Amino acid sequence: MPAIRVFICYLIILMMFGCGSRRPPRQRVLLPPTLDLVPHRNIGLFVFSVDNAKGNLHEFATRRFEEYVLAAQSGIEMREFTAVDSARVFQSAADTNGCPVAFFGHLKISNIKPQGGLTVGLSPSMKATVTVELSVWLVNTRSGGVMWRRSSSETESIGGFSFVGGTPSFSAKDPNDAYGRLINQLVYNVTYDVRSTWVDQ
Repeated sequence: MPAIRVFICYLIILMMFGCGSRRPPRQRVLLPPTLDLVPHRNIGLFVFSVDNAKGNLHEFATRRFEEYVLAAQSGIEMREFTAVDSARVFQSAADTNGCPVAFFGHLKISNIKPQGGLTVGLSPSMKATVTVELSVWLVNTRSGGVMWRRSSSETESIGGFSFVGGTPSFSAKDPNDAYGRLINQLVYNVTYDVRSTWVDQ
């Protein structure tokens, strides 16, 4: 009898594992963007503002954001605005020239820790560990209401650091340099909802 019971238990275990192995194969499915901009067609984009820094880092981030969004969704157009255009854009629907929604963004620089030193050629160099936070939000230009918002923060050690009038200055030109890589990562993070994504189902 004990041998029969052991055999029956063994058969039950085999059946359980056999049933478990018959699961259907997982498939990769492309999900549409959570934030669909196509119905709006014409999208406004205000040059991002910046806090606690000088230079063109915020302008560079604005351009990279625009590139990412345009690459993620086809059938849309983006119009660029500056802060001085805000009153005109929000005055009435007619003044927006067909831009029912607009993106705003803000770069915040914090936790700046400068580190001075010398290069191999004994030239002075300045590096800094900085935390950069990028916040982006989408506004209904007719009502002024916020329709979507996302933010991301990264901490990096960056060279070529300088002060202008006691304020740190950051300049970015090449998306492959240290500043460019930092901004690329931040923009990639905040545009997640704008992109189509692959998932396993």
